[in-house]
Amino acid sequence: MAAKTRRSTPKAKPEKQQADGVAATAGGRLSGKVAVVTGGNRGIGLAIARALVSEGATVMITGRDPAALKRAQADLAAVASESGAAAEVLAERCDVRRETSVASVFSTVKQRWGRLDILVNNAGISQARYPAITTPVELWRDVIDINLTGTFLCCRAGVPLMPSGATVVNILSIAAKLNFAEFAAYNASKRGALGFTLTLREELIPKGIRVVALMPGATATDIWEQFWPEAPREKMVRPESIAAAVVYAVTLPAAANLSELELVPLQGVL
Repeated sequence: MAAKTRRSTPKAKPEKQQADGVAATAGGRLSGKVAVVTGGNRGIGLAIARALVSEGATVMITGRDPAALKRAQADLAAVASESGAAAEVLAERCDVRRETSVASVFSTVKQRWGRLDILVNNAGISQARYPAITTPVELWRDVIDINLTGTFLCCRAGVPLMPSGATVVNILSIAAKLNFAEFAAYNASKRGALGFTLTLREELIPKGIRVVALMPGATATDIWEQFWPEAPREKMVRPESIAAAVVYAVTLPAAANLSELELVPLQGVL
C-alpha cells in the first residue's frame, strides 16, 4: 500500500520591517516605497497618487486647499483599502512658492520615514490668455513661482532624502517644447522647468537617482475652465494615462534611465 504523504501548510512569512520604519509587504510593485506628490489633491496629481497607492507605495500628497486635501486623503485611503495595498496616506498643506512651507513637508517625510523614494513635482497652474507684452506682472510672477521655482524648491528639499534607485518625476507640459501664443508666462515656466530638470538629471546620474521630465499634451482636467470651457475633453489625454506613465518611470530596472517622456492625445496636440 502506498504511503500517505502529508501536505503541510506553508507558514506565512512575517512582514519585513524596513530599518526606516516603512513596512515592506507583497502588496504591489512599490510596496515599501515612500512617495511625495505635490498638487496631489485633484486632477493629474490625484490620479498619480491613486496609482502609486494602488501599487503599495506610502504617499504624502500636498496642496493649498485644506478641504480638497481632506477629500483626496479619504479617496486615497479607500483606494488602499480596496486594493489591499499596505500603503500609508498623508496629506499636508504646502505652498510650493514658499521655502519654509516646502521645508516643513520634507522635514515631516524625514522624521516619519527617514527617506524618499519617489518625488513627483506636479503642483502647477496655467494662466489667463494675454499677449506677451501685456501680461500682468503679478500673473507672470505667480506662474513662474509655482511652476518653476516650486519645482526647484521641492527638489532642493527632497533630493537629499533620496537613496540610489530613487526617482524624481517633474510633470511639465508639451509647452516645454512647443510655443502657444498668449501663454508667455506658462510657456516660459515650463521651458525653464525642463532646463532645470535636465540639469538635475545630469547631476544625479552618478548617485543612481533618475530624473524624468514627463510632458503631457492637452489633458482632460478642470484647468480648461479658466480659458476654454468648451474644450473637447473627450479627445484629450486622461489623467489616468499620465499616472500610468509615472508608474512606468518609477518601476524601471535600476540600471535604466529615462530622460524625457511626452504623452500627447492620439488625435494630435490641441
